[in-house]
Amino acid sequence: MKRQSIRTIRISALLWLSLSLFAHSQETNLALMTPQAAESVVLPKSVPDPIEPFNRAMWGFNRGVMTGVIKPTSRVYRYVIIKPIRTGIGNFGKNLTYPGRLINNLLQGKWNGARDESYRFACNTTVGIVGVFDVAEKWNIPKSDADFGQTLGQWGWKPGCFIMLPFIGPSNERDAIGFAADTAANPLLYISPYEFVANDPLTYLGPYTYCSYAVAYNDHTDTVGEYVRFSQAEMDPYSEIQYAWTFVRENRVADFKVVGKQDDASLETIDSVFFTYKDPEFPFHATTRSALIPATGRELKFTFWLQPGKAPVVYIVPGLGAHRLNKTALALAELVYRNGFSAVCVSSAFHSEFMERASTAALPAYLPVDGHDVHVALTAIDSRLNALYPNRLGNRALMGYSMGALHSLYIAADTPQNHSPLIAFDRYVAINTPVRLLHGVSKLDEFYQAPLAWPSAERTDRIENTFLKAAALSKNKLTPENSLPFNEIESKFLIGLTFRFTLRDIIFSSQRRNNQGVLRHPVISLRRNPAYQEILQYSYQDFFKKFVIPYYQVCGITSPVAETVEKGGDLRAYDAGLRANPNIRIIVNQNDFLLADDDLIWLKSTFPAERLTVFNQGGHLGNLSNPTVQKTILDSLAGLKAGTKAKTGSVP
Repeated sequence: MKRQSIRTIRISALLWLSLSLFAHSQETNLALMTPQAAESVVLPKSVPDPIEPFNRAMWGFNRGVMTGVIKPTSRVYRYVIIKPIRTGIGNFGKNLTYPGRLINNLLQGKWNGARDESYRFACNTTVGIVGVFDVAEKWNIPKSDADFGQTLGQWGWKPGCFIMLPFIGPSNERDAIGFAADTAANPLLYISPYEFVANDPLTYLGPYTYCSYAVAYNDHTDTVGEYVRFSQAEMDPYSEIQYAWTFVRENRVADFKVVGKQDDASLETIDSVFFTYKDPEFPFHATTRSALIPATGRELKFTFWLQPGKAPVVYIVPGLGAHRLNKTALALAELVYRNGFSAVCVSSAFHSEFMERASTAALPAYLPVDGHDVHVALTAIDSRLNALYPNRLGNRALMGYSMGALHSLYIAADTPQNHSPLIAFDRYVAINTPVRLLHGVSKLDEFYQAPLAWPSAERTDRIENTFLKAAALSKNKLTPENSLPFNEIESKFLIGLTFRFTLRDIIFSSQRRNNQGVLRHPVISLRRNPAYQEILQYSYQDFFKKFVIPYYQVCGITSPVAETVEKGGDLRAYDAGLRANPNIRIIVNQNDFLLADDDLIWLKSTFPAERLTVFNQGGHLGNLSNPTVQKTILDSLAGLKAGTKAKTGSVP
């Protein structure tokens, strides 16, 4: 798979933030929710995917190659071939493709681009020793990447069919032909033509093929980890790549001018993309095992990093719809592990992995059920770990962020009254927790509908330009100090879009297991587009009204169902249990749109100052890369390295 497919992942991650956030703001009574606005946001169309079943099968094949072949061998390769040499090989391969970039810059009329690429080639080939050293980069000579697919696009060829190519990755009919032309423009192709060896049925491939394979493999060894992590962490990575590819290959330049005011809270929230693990090898050091969940009879996977000797353990529960390999979860795991704690990550109760293996309900939405399911799963995992590694587990802490924080606090509130053999943790750390679950759904819908403020005639182009900006930014190295070029509508929409796609995956996964007959289109794993397009029309309010409430009515939940579901997702309903648990630590931000003023007032009146930290800025999870915030997270675990062991038991 060529490097472009890895870049697509980065763009996809920025388009959907690749985060597990949970937004929420103005008060909403579920029983009084109004229907979604008649006018709705229409997303720019992706390249058509008429051969989706074939493409999904090919995506599975490519993922298998990356996961089963390139990833395991790349660890040995990186160990033997140090980073400077790997970088030199990559530079050498990039330098060799100069003729193709020159030709396509000329064909596209980019005279300055052709000049810059010629300067780069001349400098790197001579001073850089045949391109091994990228001296042009140090001399700030601009890059001007260009290929035949882009050229054909500039000449008017609009792609009409998305194609997932074996080994190459995402493409379309235009770019597939362009890729063939790019290959023909590579000078290595002509060093030694293909020829047959006498009496040998195999074809001698020549140095071009071997060199190309070597360079491609070298380039992938440093990115395969992110590819595999992304493919495992997302509920449907294929659909995200398929959609993002449209904007990767769009031959339009984004307009970075910021028109209108910016919104600090949502921009700071997007800054959460900067909170990631520092050691690129950290995910590779993890171990993944499974624990049997008695209520479902299925195995649930968990990922962990154990200290060499006995150490306190931090169980990490991620945000809405996030996987155990989500970047934020991994970053928190690395943070605590580097400071002497063992770390264990599980998937969100709203992720398909948990939903299909550990949920007792057909669809997540009712906190007492979801929180109990998470508690049962954590108990099973702890018992499994204790059996695998006796006398290695010290005091236990439960750390959740966003939706995971809400689940953690529910478990904390239930612990004083808990007489079942479920695990009791020595510390509960809630990072950026919501207070009212249903209080947030109107904000998610509001954020998604933010582009309705634009004139209808300009709306689609402005949405597409927002995506193009995200795509362009993903190709550059950004830091938290960079000012992101999004106005209030754009930043809110990117957050709302993130969760609209999360909702799509939640609904699809739930209906695949327990079809309630709400959807008109069939729920088919290999052909999802028709159902997806229908599901994307449902807001979070629709989800609760058309899926959740009818489901729990059938389950016999206490009537009135809407009020019961709303109250069950309100932390204030568990006030007594939360006050009675001295082991709770909460970290929130003053300008988190998750929290209304009433929520902050309640938090401050419920938890004393030594148990509650409120930062002035950060939005939702946007300041986790801040050293002061990270110190506060570590301080919340103080005292766990000594003392008594947590009470544990088997799952009932």
